[in-house]
Amino acid sequence: MIKKSVTTIGFLLCMIITQAQYSWSNLPTVKQTSFKKDSFNIVKYGAVSNGIALNTASITKAIDACNANGGGVVVVPFGIWLTGPLQLKSNVNLYIQKGAMLLFTADKTQYELVEGSYEGRSSARNQSPIWAKGAENIAITGGGVIDGNGDIWRALNKDQVREGYWKNKIKSGGVLSADGKKWYPSEQFKTASESKRSMLLEPGKKLSDFADMKDFLRPNLLVLTRCKRILLEGVTFQNSGAWNLHPLMSEDIIIRNVTVKNPEYSHNGDGLDIESCKNFIVEDCVFDVGDDAICIKSGKDEEGRKRGMPTQNGVIRNNLVYKGHGGVVVGSEMSGGTNNIFIENCIFIGTDKGLRFKSTRGRGGLVEKIYARNIQMRDIEQEAIFFDMHYAVKFATDGERKVDTTFGEGTPVFRDMQFENIVCEGANKGVFIRGLPEAPIQNIRIKNSQFITTIGAELSLADNILLENIQFTPQKTDPVIDIKDAANIQLVKIGFPARLKTALKIGGGPATKNITLSGSAYKKGAPEIVIDPAVSAAVLQIK
Repeated sequence: MIKKSVTTIGFLLCMIITQAQYSWSNLPTVKQTSFKKDSFNIVKYGAVSNGIALNTASITKAIDACNANGGGVVVVPFGIWLTGPLQLKSNVNLYIQKGAMLLFTADKTQYELVEGSYEGRSSARNQSPIWAKGAENIAITGGGVIDGNGDIWRALNKDQVREGYWKNKIKSGGVLSADGKKWYPSEQFKTASESKRSMLLEPGKKLSDFADMKDFLRPNLLVLTRCKRILLEGVTFQNSGAWNLHPLMSEDIIIRNVTVKNPEYSHNGDGLDIESCKNFIVEDCVFDVGDDAICIKSGKDEEGRKRGMPTQNGVIRNNLVYKGHGGVVVGSEMSGGTNNIFIENCIFIGTDKGLRFKSTRGRGGLVEKIYARNIQMRDIEQEAIFFDMHYAVKFATDGERKVDTTFGEGTPVFRDMQFENIVCEGANKGVFIRGLPEAPIQNIRIKNSQFITTIGAELSLADNILLENIQFTPQKTDPVIDIKDAANIQLVKIGFPARLKTALKIGGGPATKNITLSGSAYKKGAPEIVIDPAVSAAVLQIK
């Protein structure tokens, strides 16, 4: 028998005070680009579409002439145009016509070693195929394709591809690992990879120090650093050596109706990484990639905290995501913080996770005010909604390095988010929340949603969580909701399938307290509620 307990006044006040204050009718605004109508066709500057001629100089001349003119449109006409890295400049709209492809060369000598960024930290990289720094009013538009020729940069595991593809990869050159299960583009790549050489530009390191591992330093396809007023529209970006699209410390960004593709086997094959940017819209896009699809970042660890530039004021809507490690992702490099992000009307099909929030001790950073609604998910491999503060580490250690478990500047904080009208048909888990003992995940509200999954919900190291009007339909495993070391949990109008044995399991220790179950069609014994003996039965109130 379950005995009712009195919910504390403090708990009720906490739930009232921390309700999300936001409005979908007052979304962030973004300044738009504007260009002269003057056009600069790359053919007039000597470009040749024969698959042999390298057109870097010709296309650069066209961009420079357009920039000197005060702006306009650089036209890449029908054909396949081989080129080396290109710098986009202010007031230039690079227009890739439908039926046109910018194909970046396999000649790695064309890519200079530069000071870049890798997962939120200053690093040596090969020059990105397309890049800009400090530019204003820039665009890449049209209906064509930009191809980064990424296979020349990537290593490949045998178990990731079909046998025929594997045999052709070996015939193409490169070298194999000692066990024959991994292919590397070169001996230099293999040596750097197997010896775990760092690419970080730490104090005392010069770019010349990385010359003997240049082949290992894969470039992102498009990097726009400290730029203002950016438009990417209509183009397919594909086959990057690492991340596809990477706006960094930029503002006023519109990414509309683009397709972003990377092979499923591509390591670090993210679709879009918006890092330390503000004022952006991502809409009507399609992603099918080898890592996170749409990802929000803001620098890593101490370097990211010192940068102190949160990613903020963003709208992500009407996007379709196929393969990817997450549909929309925050982290794990979010040390500068994230806030005021609105996600709506998106579809995720076959991603590893749906809405994914990840961090770990040492990152620091405040992630808050994230709102999502009208998200449809199907065939998600793992979790539909996922929060985890233990990304890639064990609970108490990070490899051999002892991790500080006290609350401090390196402690990440995730709080104040609301999700509504989430429908997931097929996933391992519907909701997974796991914070830190020193920093529980706080003030998360999930409402008016349905999860047809193997497991319903698991909540641990969390505080002030509301699940309201949720239909959980776990297919195999109970309990429907598993709560451990969590406090101030409200379960309102929860649907529990009667065929399962356990509706609710409550465990943990003294941190588990103040749980209410109200408005649900729950009847004693169908299914049952299980409270661990280590937790007082008074922890739960049923209304």
